[in-house]
Amino acid sequence: MRQRVLQLKIVVLRRLAVSGLALLIGAGGALAQSGAPANQDQSGKPAAGNADAAKDNQRRTDEFAEASQAINGPAGNPECVWLGRRVVRLMWRDDLDTAFRHLDLYDRFGCPGGHVQATFRCLTRFGAQIDDKVQKSLDDRVHACWINPNAQPQAAAAASPGPSATAGSAVPAAAASPPTAPAASQAAPAK
Repeated sequence: MRQRVLQLKIVVLRRLAVSGLALLIGAGGALAQSGAPANQDQSGKPAAGNADAAKDNQRRTDEFAEASQAINGPAGNPECVWLGRRVVRLMWRDDLDTAFRHLDLYDRFGCPGGHVQATFRCLTRFGAQIDDKVQKSLDDRVHACWINPNAQPQAAAAASPGPSATAGSAVPAAAASPPTAPAASQAAPAK
């Protein structure tokens, strides 16, 4: 008799444990779908978030309009601009798998692959000016290079007015760099 009572207790405890586990799993899923209760109490913050979202959407719309006006052909289409800039950004961050997946989409829309290449080449020229800690720095530079892939950094554009005659000729560093203080060399006259 005692053995049957113990078996009955074990069976009841197992069933309670199984039903309790099912209840916990179901409650976790319900909480995940309903969101955090703290988000529902913040009534003042969504208005500020909506204003920021509206500004961001307007900025993006303006960037797409600027690209379509500046670039003739399919590279100026909004879908090509969005996907192409995303591909270049992902390539810069060394996320090549995702970049190639986006590049496949870019090609499916009939967008020119050479524009992505030229934009990335432009971005590598401006590499020293991109701050990895500031997201907007990379985004702005990618957009500027998308609009004008032939852009040159200011210091490099002043230092190299044209391509060198031969690739093997070495120019001394002093001759290649622009003078930093031309007034200082003229200030001391020779006696």
